[in-house]
Amino acid sequence: MSGLSSDLSALGDAKLEALVEVMLLAASADGDFSDVERAHFLKSVESLTDGRIATTRLEALVTEATSALEREGRAARLAAVKARLPEPGARKVALSLAIQVTAADGIIRTSERELILETAEALEIDADVAADLVQKLSR
Repeated sequence: MSGLSSDLSALGDAKLEALVEVMLLAASADGDFSDVERAHFLKSVESLTDGRIATTRLEALVTEATSALEREGRAARLAAVKARLPEPGARKVALSLAIQVTAADGIIRTSERELILETAEALEIDADVAADLVQKLSR
C-alpha cells in the first residue's frame, strides 16, 4: 500500500475524509463490522492518513458518517463521497479501499459485492474495472 499512501499524501483533508467514509460504508455493508474488519479499517486509516487525522477527529468522522448513513442512506452518502472526489483516480482509490475492507475477513459476502458494485456505479467506475479490482484485491 506504499504506492497508495504516496498517491494520497497530496490529497486534502476533505478527500481523505471522503475515503474514510467509503471505507466505513464498506466495512458496514454486511451489517457486521467484525473485529477483523475493524482492525483492517483502523490500520488502513492510520496508514492512509500518516497521522494527518487525529484519533479524536477520526472517531468523530466515524460517528458523523454513521449518523449520516442512518439518516440519508447509502446512495446519498456515496453521492456525497463522489462530490468530494472529483478526480477519476481518487475515485478508483476509494473503490480499491472499499474492496480491501470488504475482503479483510477473507470472504466477500453478497451484500458486500452489492456495495462494491453500487460504489463503482456511484463513482462512475466501469463495472469491468471494478470486477478486475475485486479479483486482484481479494486474493
